[in-house]
Amino acid sequence: ERVTSTANVVLQTVESPGIVFEARLGSGTRFLMDSGVAPQGPSPVEALLAALGACAGMDVIGILRKKRQVVTGYEVVLNGERSTDHPRRFTRIEIVHRVRGRDLSPSAIEEAIRLSDTKYCSVHATLAPTVEIVSRHEIIPEGAG
Repeated sequence: ERVTSTANVVLQTVESPGIVFEARLGSGTRFLMDSGVAPQGPSPVEALLAALGACAGMDVIGILRKKRQVVTGYEVVLNGERSTDHPRRFTRIEIVHRVRGRDLSPSAIEEAIRLSDTKYCSVHATLAPTVEIVSRHEIIPEGAG
């Protein structure tokens, strides 16, 4: 059985020198993508990088909650390296999971990241055949700056 996703991307700047598209998604949500100087939304490449971070982050936090880890803050920081030649694709992406909490288990975090990277994250699975993706984590103890 296949699951389908839909998106309709519509040019918003028909008479403008800028290029702005509105993405209208099957879920009913919408957002802008913009490659201009003062963008109203992410560029398509930025959206792809953010999608990887959000996909991985949703998996990891969901797994950590099931493992009863007390997470009080969490951010996913991504650094993507791109080829200088067109189509300037991503060649390597580093994902850093910064987890803040009380008595966090490093092994629980490592297992959650491993499961996301190898089993659950659709965006990771789509990119991984052609992009080197490296994941790591940092634990920030509760109360640390």
